[in-house]
Amino acid sequence: MVRAMASDATSFFDDAQRRAARWLEVWDAQGIHRTATIGGRAGAVWLAQEAAALGAVVSIEEFALDRLDPVAAFLEFGGQRVAAVPVFDAPATDATGVTGRLGLAGGDAEIIVAELSPRAVYSGEFEALRRDGGHRGFVILCSGERPGMGLLNAESFRAPYGAPSIHVASEVREAVLAAAAHGTPARLVAESRRTATRACNVVATLLKSGAAGSPLVVMTPRSSWWQSTAERGGGLVAWLESLRALVVAPPARPVVFTANSGHELGHLGLDDFLARRPGWEGPASWVHWGANLGAAGGTLALVSPDDDLRELAAAELTRAGQPHTAAPKTLVPSGETRDIHRKGGRYLTLVGTNPLFHLPQDRWPEAVDLDAVTRIAAASARIVRKLAR
Repeated sequence: MVRAMASDATSFFDDAQRRAARWLEVWDAQGIHRTATIGGRAGAVWLAQEAAALGAVVSIEEFALDRLDPVAAFLEFGGQRVAAVPVFDAPATDATGVTGRLGLAGGDAEIIVAELSPRAVYSGEFEALRRDGGHRGFVILCSGERPGMGLLNAESFRAPYGAPSIHVASEVREAVLAAAAHGTPARLVAESRRTATRACNVVATLLKSGAAGSPLVVMTPRSSWWQSTAERGGGLVAWLESLRALVVAPPARPVVFTANSGHELGHLGLDDFLARRPGWEGPASWVHWGANLGAAGGTLALVSPDDDLRELAAAELTRAGQPHTAAPKTLVPSGETRDIHRKGGRYLTLVGTNPLFHLPQDRWPEAVDLDAVTRIAAASARIVRKLAR
């Protein structure tokens, strides 16, 4: 009997792992998942089809935005041109750009340089540097855990501010810092155009006849700067497995699953989701399957100020054999959970770390720990099933 139970558990894990691998491989092949791009739309269509195939009632909720399309972005100094990516919530330049001396942030140079991690948007450091003023341009020297173009989120996408700004990859660090130290004359170009278009959230609803009570919202972001397979993929697997679990065991309360676009642009998708459902921030319970769930080389944390949610998540992660930590109850979370926290909502978030966070190298399969994704998704499904009772 014990052997049979062990065999059943292994078979269940293997099936779940195969589903996760298939979903992640398809996601990675869609291309860059930036909001309102071809890859972003492909991700929405695919996810809606997967959710409908599981048995949910699925809708696409569209919202308008002026997509930023880079035309030319670079930094010229000392006879060389360095490729760049614009900061998406900073003003653009024309094709001529801005000129002046390079210098480190805090000095009097016309074009300042600062080394910043993608997480600098959450610490306030990035905003403080930009609001100092007095300069014509800003160069972000990307400083992720691995080399490359680790972009910073555009938290103020609809209201650009500061000087024209660009990201340059960490590989040019020594050259840029040397030029800044010597006050080398430079030219910064961040030319772009705005295209009126629409992005979309994928929303799946489960409502058993006679279900009552406050809604449960299961949320995950589905947009990003690059393919972002480890950053976004684990949350999507957990979202799909949670949906699958509730189709099998229908909930006793209203449950809405939302996979939102606009994550990298100040959470535009969550803003639209809430605008369609006024007053939900407080009465609803929110489960957020966040970034980097099951990223190779990453760690996992649960975030919630509520003891019952913390205990439930810890118990299910332990049952799944998934190592994790619990963030302090007083932590102000980042990402979409921050918005719910500030509105006084009740929430549980799972979020991880990722050495390839916001880097184009975050790709299937190298960036993903498939065993960890499968364990986290299994725990996530059991958490949602218990909260839906």
